[in-house]
Amino acid sequence: MLYYLVDFLNSRYDVPGGQLFQFITFRASMAIIFSLAISTIFGKRIINYLRAKQVGETVRELGLEGQVEKEGTPTMGGLIIILATLIPVLLFARLNNIYVILLIVATLWMGGIGFLDDYIKIFKKNKEGLKGRFKIVGQVGLGIIVGATMYFHPDITIREKQYSQLVPGQTEMVLTSSYGAEHKSTKTTIPFFKKNEFDYASLITWINPGLAKYAWLIFIPIVIFIVTAVSNGANLTDGLDGLAAGTSAIVVLTLAIFAWISGNIIFSDYLNVMNIPHSGEMAIFITALGGALIGFLWYNVYPAQVFMGDTGSLTIGGVIAVLAVAVRKELLIPVLCGVFLIENLSVVMQVGWFKYTKRKTGIGKRVFLMAPLHHHFQKKGFHESKIVVRFWIIGILLAVVTIVTLKVR
Repeated sequence: MLYYLVDFLNSRYDVPGGQLFQFITFRASMAIIFSLAISTIFGKRIINYLRAKQVGETVRELGLEGQVEKEGTPTMGGLIIILATLIPVLLFARLNNIYVILLIVATLWMGGIGFLDDYIKIFKKNKEGLKGRFKIVGQVGLGIIVGATMYFHPDITIREKQYSQLVPGQTEMVLTSSYGAEHKSTKTTIPFFKKNEFDYASLITWINPGLAKYAWLIFIPIVIFIVTAVSNGANLTDGLDGLAAGTSAIVVLTLAIFAWISGNIIFSDYLNVMNIPHSGEMAIFITALGGALIGFLWYNVYPAQVFMGDTGSLTIGGVIAVLAVAVRKELLIPVLCGVFLIENLSVVMQVGWFKYTKRKTGIGKRVFLMAPLHHHFQKKGFHESKIVVRFWIIGILLAVVTIVTLKVR
């Protein structure tokens, strides 16, 4: 809204400095400053309100060190993250941009599911919260919305390079390239490969080229799987003070780089990556989310004064999934979101092996002392602060590897 106000005033009165609002980098910088301020300054008030309303965490006895002390710590802190993200976005982003609209919808959608889960746990005194099948329905619903919008909306397009050869003389040949017109496509990026574009439509057109118009039957289920997997991964990672927030901040700020480069035709041309018109506007949303997460860490690092709850973790995971799909970098998720992946896999391995051995021998065996993986290290005697910081370091290394894929093919 502030963007539109300044744009109006600048067009009428040529306001000094008004042109700055045309630059994504300036608005992204303002977004992160505002989100940091909101989450740190107003975060304390929200925490005090949650404490006054007795919105406290109910801790299950798992035999972990320091677990009892966390009983009663305010939860639903994800509300801080959501507010600190959406307010700067509403102020500085172009609200008619389809990518921004999609991200706002994803935030409110997953935030609503997470809030409902936390509400049932706290006020209905049901430790299980929202039943798993209803969470899945919510995640699938968001996946359908995102997948259908990405596939059918006319403003979601890409521009591809077109190559031509000039022959100025008999013995000389020069290869030139330029971006073609915007067009709809189901192409995405494959990391580490030179010809690094993959078209989801090819999964069905190999049968008959005429089936290309039914590519949405392949594309939308893939988006549903990505949204469900990443949101659950973020949810499982939220088990130690600062772990989910810190890891997610690293991921989203890395995605901000990809969004800005993909939307900027000069840099996408220089780095030879897919140009995605209008996607640069997502950088405002991403930096706002990154600032909100960093500000939330002010209160969430050990010993935590507030927990994000499912209100925060499901929202963060869902938004990260949508961002990755929107910038056509979803195949980088196993690298960039590697911490989420290993947390997810540790639970799958633990449950799967326990059930298998119990069926075979009558006694269930475990791969880890406890799952998710961070609890395994707690059981081994590591302090949770050490576990969290080391997971952050792994997250930073994975983010660097992800950025390097821009050049390494």
